[in-house]
Amino acid sequence: MIKEIIPVERLPQSIRWIRGQKVLLDSDLAALYGVTTGNLNKAVKRNAQRFPSDFTFRLSEKEVQNLRFQFGISRWGGRRALPYAFTEQGVAMLSSVLNSERAIRVNIAIMRAFVKLRQTLETNRELAQKFSELEQRVGKHDEEIDAILEAIRQLMAPPDRPRREIGFHVREKAPRYPARKRA
Repeated sequence: MIKEIIPVERLPQSIRWIRGQKVLLDSDLAALYGVTTGNLNKAVKRNAQRFPSDFTFRLSEKEVQNLRFQFGISRWGGRRALPYAFTEQGVAMLSSVLNSERAIRVNIAIMRAFVKLRQTLETNRELAQKFSELEQRVGKHDEEIDAILEAIRQLMAPPDRPRREIGFHVREKAPRYPARKRA
């Protein structure tokens, strides 16, 4: 029944990272709840005490421009006001503001998407840590292998031949019998 309301593939794509937080924009939430963005924002404004700054915040003009650039949002027509961004807690609070069967089912699906995203991030963090440990181990082994290869190269290199001296050398034959000294 939830699949009829929200395509599961669409939820993770709607969750964006803004100001270091996972958020859903008011327009995405309005589409999921089946209401207009204006009506959603009116409900939020009527219940402003339920939405502190860590639950919802307005995007700056620069952040909106960044979203337009990243996601190809048209600048013609559409919104006249800066959009709201809702954190996970803000989405949960919306269920108390919007009292409908659809809102409850949508919130359940959204909470599951946030949990799945959190689990995915945790898995990726663990994989990154293991990858880092492997890199360190491989780096240590590379140093040891380099030392072994250098030792093998030194053993394989032919010994240096003595250099010939430059100049004239007299080679006298040794006497056939030893010479005696007179005392």
